[in-house]
Amino acid sequence: MKEKMRRALILFATFFKIGAFTFGGGYAMIPLIQKEVVENKKWISDSDILDIIAIAESTPGPIAINSATFVGYKVAGVFGSFCATLGVVLPSFVVISIISVVLREFSSLAAVQFAFRGIRAGVLALILKALISMYKQCPKGAVSYVLMALAFVFAAFTEINVIFVLIGCAVFGLITSLTAARRAEK
Repeated sequence: MKEKMRRALILFATFFKIGAFTFGGGYAMIPLIQKEVVENKKWISDSDILDIIAIAESTPGPIAINSATFVGYKVAGVFGSFCATLGVVLPSFVVISIISVVLREFSSLAAVQFAFRGIRAGVLALILKALISMYKQCPKGAVSYVLMALAFVFAAFTEINVIFVLIGCAVFGLITSLTAARRAEK
C-alpha cells in the first residue's frame, strides 16, 4: 500500500510539473508526457504511450487530462489516475484564476502581446514534435498514408465532425486488421 501511495504522489508531482510548464494545451503536453513517463520514469513503453494518446484523443475531454488519467491508472490504479489528473489540472486552474484577475489590467501592454506571440510559436513547435513522434510510431504503408490524407482532408476542409472521422478511421483499421489476420491464417 505504501508503494502505491508513493507512486501516486510521484505521479501527482510529475503531472503537476508537466501542467505547470507547458503552454498550449494537451497536444503541446504530449511530448513532455512521453519524455517523463516513457524515457525518464520508464513507467510505460513507447507503444503504450501511443495507445494511451490514441484512446485519450478518442474519448471525450481534453487529451492531456485523459492521458494523465490513463497513465495514472496504468501506473498506480484508481488513486494514481486521480493524482495524475489532479496534478495536470491544478496548475492551469491556479494560473487561469490569477490571470483572469490580472489580464484585464495588462492586456493592452505591448510586452504582454509580444509574449503571447512567442508562446504561440513555441506551442506550434511542441505540436509538430508530437506529430513527428506519433508518425514514427505509426505503421507505414500506402493504406496508412491514404487514410491519413483522407482523415486530414475530412477534418480540415469539411463540416464533418472529427468524432466521425476518428470513428471511421477506427472502423477502417479494424476491418483492415481483421482482413490481414484472415489472410495470414490461410
